[in-house]
Amino acid sequence: MDFLTSNRGFIYFLAISLILGSCKDKTDVKEISNHSETSTAQKITKDAHGSAEVIFEKPAKIKTPEGMVWIPGGIFKLGAVAHDKIAMAHEKPSHEVTVNGFFMDVAEVTNAQFKKFVDATGYITVAEREIDWEVLKEQLPAGTPKPHDSIMQPGSLTFRKLNTSLPNLYDFSQWWQWTIGANWKNPKGPGSTIVRKKNHPVVHIAFEDAVAYCEWAGRRLPTEAEWERAARGSKNSSFWWGDDAEMVSKMANSWEGEFPLRNTKTDGYEGTAPVKSYPANENGLFDIAGNVWEWTSDWYNTHYYSEVVNSGQVPFNPTGSAKPYNQQDPYAKEKVIKGGSFLCNASYCASYRISARMATSLDSSLEHLGFRTVATIEMLAED
Repeated sequence: MDFLTSNRGFIYFLAISLILGSCKDKTDVKEISNHSETSTAQKITKDAHGSAEVIFEKPAKIKTPEGMVWIPGGIFKLGAVAHDKIAMAHEKPSHEVTVNGFFMDVAEVTNAQFKKFVDATGYITVAEREIDWEVLKEQLPAGTPKPHDSIMQPGSLTFRKLNTSLPNLYDFSQWWQWTIGANWKNPKGPGSTIVRKKNHPVVHIAFEDAVAYCEWAGRRLPTEAEWERAARGSKNSSFWWGDDAEMVSKMANSWEGEFPLRNTKTDGYEGTAPVKSYPANENGLFDIAGNVWEWTSDWYNTHYYSEVVNSGQVPFNPTGSAKPYNQQDPYAKEKVIKGGSFLCNASYCASYRISARMATSLDSSLEHLGFRTVATIEMLAED
């Protein structure tokens, strides 16, 4: 995911083609082992100013919200496992982090759930809104010419299969197209529908859309550390089920065959699949690999992992980098997305791996991007 796969970035790309032809929380935390399974929280050394309690087990007085599961807190390594030979540079170096226990949706937010939110609030997603050039140009290099009005219309990015093999898979724009009228209700553009996809994950969701849903539902987006804690469970493996890559088609909705030319549909689906179509991981989470990418609340910063390691500290409930930065696109303001999608293929990304992560701009809404929510003890205690 890069500048060309953000909505506004892709509009800019098309225009040029036509013209030419949250704060870090780093605290010194000592590793805890063999904690009591019956304890709700344990104290850990935080720093010279005192101690912090890590919530491992769900407090008995807190009821698990419908459609969610409890993810135990603890210390774990965030990032690529040492034996993952195809891990990308920005998945390294792996580093220890500590997170409190929390609740997470067992599945990605569905079309039916998102429709309830829209019906209750009248919310209009980013993909459905008119494009404001004055806002857009602030995200682009100075002097960027305004695209033609025929392009500057509400829409989103949709995937297109190709008729011939590609010499390289580095240019995402080869299989993405700007589709006017594409949005969560019309995932392929005008004429498409979600009538028979009520239990499929909602897509074409920009970051702002996901946050709005969370606020309505009394939830929030997971941090990257929370997401990976939930996906990894107790396993030190590349995938949530282990290290056997041959199991992908049985465990996740991904792309089998030659990408982006031919999908053999070995896993049963070519596009999105209904949630819970594949086995759950040890924490009871479905589609934690494949189906659709999922937003997190963390800013993407190329150097963040290295900065954490160099600090010599173990972050406690980390919320990611204090500021966004992508060395490949300094103008970008991006969030981390996790989990991969139905388009992930071993030939170019294999992003159904636990540590896989991508940078996506705030205004991005794509055919393979959705979200799930989390809730904390503090949030539920306020209800």
